[in-house]
Amino acid sequence: MSTWSTADIPEQAGRTAVVTGGSSGLGLAVARTLAAAGARVVLAVRDETRGRAAADGLPGQVEVRHLDLADLASVRAFATDWTGDLDLLVNNAGIMMVPRGRTADGFELQFGTNHLGHFALTTLLLPHVTDRVVTVSSGAHRAGSIVLDDLNWERRRYSPERAYGQSKLANLLFTLELQRRLTAAGSRVRATAAHPGWAATNLQSRTGNRAKDVAMAVGNRLVATGPEDGALPILFAATADVPGGSYAGPSGLFEMRGATALVGRTPAASDPGLARRLWDASVELTGVDLAASLAPAAR
Repeated sequence: MSTWSTADIPEQAGRTAVVTGGSSGLGLAVARTLAAAGARVVLAVRDETRGRAAADGLPGQVEVRHLDLADLASVRAFATDWTGDLDLLVNNAGIMMVPRGRTADGFELQFGTNHLGHFALTTLLLPHVTDRVVTVSSGAHRAGSIVLDDLNWERRRYSPERAYGQSKLANLLFTLELQRRLTAAGSRVRATAAHPGWAATNLQSRTGNRAKDVAMAVGNRLVATGPEDGALPILFAATADVPGGSYAGPSGLFEMRGATALVGRTPAASDPGLARRLWDASVELTGVDLAASLAPAAR
């Protein structure tokens, strides 16, 4: 069996892709590869100055647009300004194991950024999407749990690790339920997910805890792959002919590195009932409902 690589990516000329968090790390590696394959790539970033600096080093047609996933007003503005078809949406941006914080709308920072921001963005952009939505999760979803009556950690003692795990589990449940709804509507759009394994990026140095940052830096040196390798499962989920609902990642030991393949997930991440309940809770929290968006996407 041959190993999948970027050489297997189909020609992307004439296609448009949005990559959230595209100014560094995995997002930048994904954007670079898609642009080199001929796609028009839009870097959706919080810091436009950094985004423009990143875009200057990329081949082909690359644009930079402002998007702050921790602010639903910014998400709505990005979606309102979008015109024309969008072939591929890569929900890549995220934060990892940060100290307790709140988004502009009062959500727990990791859940609000990693899940709710992308939930709202996808829902609002879906009328434009023609091919695929890829959401980046993590092996940390295995340590996550969804507490529907306390999604924003208002009653529980806050744990950066458990909050991150919850947000990454939410990413997979979002993909599961989005695909169910797309299929029910007769849409050809596919929802897929991916995780990079252990890839060294700037996420591992922003925990707010020096001891954790040092431990992660050691892990980055001993275990991690680079952003280019970590981007491979995301690119696979974005461009390979895989079924909707697929989850891609490294196939090596503990899925930390290795050849790109479709990988497994926890029973919780495969629970359709939990996925529907989380979807309903996300609609209530964000005020963004798929009902008005789904019909135009059924192409």
